[in-house]
Amino acid sequence: MFNGIIYNQGVISKIIKRPKGLNIFVKSNLKISKNDIGLSVACDGVCLTLISYKLKIMEFYLSNETINRSKFKFLKIKDKINLELPLKYGTKISGHICQGHIDSVGKVISIKKIDKSFLFDFEIVKKERKHLIEKASICVNGISLTISKVTKKGFQIWIIPHTFKETNLSSLNKSSLVNIEIDILSKYVRNYFYEKK
Repeated sequence: MFNGIIYNQGVISKIIKRPKGLNIFVKSNLKISKNDIGLSVACDGVCLTLISYKLKIMEFYLSNETINRSKFKFLKIKDKINLELPLKYGTKISGHICQGHIDSVGKVISIKKIDKSFLFDFEIVKKERKHLIEKASICVNGISLTISKVTKKGFQIWIIPHTFKETNLSSLNKSSLVNIEIDILSKYVRNYFYEKK
């Protein structure tokens, strides 16, 4: 479980394609050790299990299920990804509860700089749009953000300079793909009432 507050980024240093998955290697300054093998790490919002660690390089295995549900099917060497370690008991939750389970891949429609902030417009698949709620939380590439407006094709979010600088949102362009995790509360509450009918 994570809270979508990003303090670290990593760079994809190596990708090994397998018959039914991928092994990816991420170089970062994340404070972990070999004793943390088996630890869950949110990589651009995707909960992955650390399987090896050496010389600041983490290795993760991705199954086809994870690849097909995320933007990692298009992953390339030197891509920057947001990293977050799991929450610890007593940790301050500044964002919202994130599971690391990706619901959809979103696409950037536009990015506009307004004063010092940035207005991002995202498109997501139609079946996930019903879960979007104005002012609700949403996780984009592992970042806890707030939906400022629900649109016909998706949603808009405002990004303050600090978030823009500290995450890989600064590397996005029009048509860039992102991992989307809908707020667990909106999904579960909607599902509960839908099933009750």
